[in-house]
Amino acid sequence: MSTSVVVSPTETLAAWESTFNQLADLLLDNLQAGEHLSIELAGEQSHFMRLNAGKVRQSGLVTDASINIRLIANQRTAYAGFPFTGDLAVDSTVALEQLQQLRQDLPQLPEDPYIVLPENYGSSREAYSGQLLAPDQVSAALLPAVQGVDFTGIYASGPIVRANRNSAGQQHWFATETFVLDYSLIAPSEKAVKATLAGQAWDQTAYTDQIQQSITQLEVLDRPVQVIEPGQYRTYFAPAATAELIGMLSWGGVSEASMQQGGSALAKLREGKSLSPHLSLKENFSLGLVPRFNSLGEVAPEEVPLLVEGQLVNTLVNARTAKEYQVTSNAASAHEGMRSPEVSPGTLSTADILAQLGTGLYLSNLHYLNWSDRTGGRITGMTRYACFWVEQGEIIAPIKDLRFDDSLYEFLGTKLENLTDTQEFIPCVDTYGARSLGGSLMPGLLVNDFTFTL
Repeated sequence: MSTSVVVSPTETLAAWESTFNQLADLLLDNLQAGEHLSIELAGEQSHFMRLNAGKVRQSGLVTDASINIRLIANQRTAYAGFPFTGDLAVDSTVALEQLQQLRQDLPQLPEDPYIVLPENYGSSREAYSGQLLAPDQVSAALLPAVQGVDFTGIYASGPIVRANRNSAGQQHWFATETFVLDYSLIAPSEKAVKATLAGQAWDQTAYTDQIQQSITQLEVLDRPVQVIEPGQYRTYFAPAATAELIGMLSWGGVSEASMQQGGSALAKLREGKSLSPHLSLKENFSLGLVPRFNSLGEVAPEEVPLLVEGQLVNTLVNARTAKEYQVTSNAASAHEGMRSPEVSPGTLSTADILAQLGTGLYLSNLHYLNWSDRTGGRITGMTRYACFWVEQGEIIAPIKDLRFDDSLYEFLGTKLENLTDTQEFIPCVDTYGARSLGGSLMPGLLVNDFTFTL
């Protein structure tokens, strides 16, 4: 459902938790002998504001939630999803109809040799309150700092919920209140500076400081473009660009299933290779940005080290992979991608970035990343927004977009010189179907001889 709301987030969350638990009790009470059930809730109550040319173009409130149920019997699994209205009478009728439909569908489905039955891994309840702008305060907070520049973006805020119940008796509830501002400043030449700001508490000073930094970058960006020939260059990746590179490891990198099936980009690390001793990567759920439980209700440890000083110490494993390959699960998601990645900082002071870069490329953002040779660890992609040519520690000019293609065994290995001593939170800003949770905590990377091909 998608409707305008008139009740507060606190009231909505309390009502949802009560109704979800009553609905789950009803479904579990209606199970028959030999049946197992898992029930998931995903929901949000969000204020969205779309901005263009420094003006508000659209503003609205959305309440949206859905239920997914998974019925298991006789080595077979069937799934169904339906809207969650919060009205117990309405939701109960739909839920029981969906359960009966799954019961009819099951005999038509093939047996699954690696089926995972619901278990009780222990219950949890986490709720993080935010200090967010009220909807009628947002335009007054955003617009004064961007007068005189072409400011375009989207602001979203409010609570997001995830919950899980199952027939083994397990219960999980996770709720958090957050905001995300995803914006661009556009120069008369139509080049743009892109940035994000996110958190659980709005900080007006942090926002105005960041906008001023973006305006300063925009002024440099409007200088004549410098064409850089393909080749190898000393390169600094800002935290947002680092997040794009590290994010590729969620696609056939850190997955144990991918490793077992011979498709992992990190397979060479199990064969004795290593990455830079400067590099450490972990899943860090202690940040409270995403729930620790996965769709099966498994609860991950607060921290899961993946790379420690360049050595692969863990992969991400869910219960299904664990059963298929006789390994131990660490409660990874169904696709075994990272949910709350953090790269440890290095020793490069932010104030010294340009001086240490010397002459080379400063990359704020990347896009269109893909594997050019996944098992070989090669990644290709393009530079994007606010990328500059630097000479002797001074920004000279924006660059014409470049395509890169290099091996992570090189740029995260012997070519990785240092990481910044601070990290930035890079939020996940996807809103396809629903607001995304979480993000990553990333430092900047200083790499020698990074390869650009076009």
